[in-house]
Amino acid sequence: MSIGEIKQSTERKMQKALEACKSSLSKIRTGRAHVGVLDHIHVDYYGNSTPLNQVANVTLLDARTLQVTVWEKGMAVVVDKAIRDSDLGLNPQSQGTVIRVPMPPLSEERRREMVKVVKHEGENAKIVIRGMRRDANGEFKELFKAKEISEDDERRAQEEIQKMTDRCVAEIDKLLAAKELEVMTV
Repeated sequence: MSIGEIKQSTERKMQKALEACKSSLSKIRTGRAHVGVLDHIHVDYYGNSTPLNQVANVTLLDARTLQVTVWEKGMAVVVDKAIRDSDLGLNPQSQGTVIRVPMPPLSEERRREMVKVVKHEGENAKIVIRGMRRDANGEFKELFKAKEISEDDERRAQEEIQKMTDRCVAEIDKLLAAKELEVMTV
């Protein structure tokens, strides 16, 4: 493997880690309703675990209410139960094929807990990014030991990987700051 291939591979992995971080942060509930809150919920659809958005349409009714319109009448009960049983603490209200999901306002204490969860998610993402840096640097050391690259090439490559790492960590910090603000805004 060449230096360029290692750098490209590491950059791709770091971008995937950033996307995973964005995805996990979007699932963290804030005081406002948004359709992404229910993305991770799966329902039993004829014996298969199916994402909620494949059996129903999730829309924003107002700032604090989601509306879930089930496509098959028989699935309304299953979807209602899946939302109730999720870790989000929501209490849906069924009306035929339409399920309204009011988002309860978060208490100050709950908001602070959510901020801790946000910070934890961010720290996990940073750990993953740093692990990728370590792996790439290890590959550069192997190339140097095998005399495939010079010591200067190894050092330059490690500096570039460090810059990538710093960019990704800064991006994660930005995401965390935005999410914290969103969680703490009443």
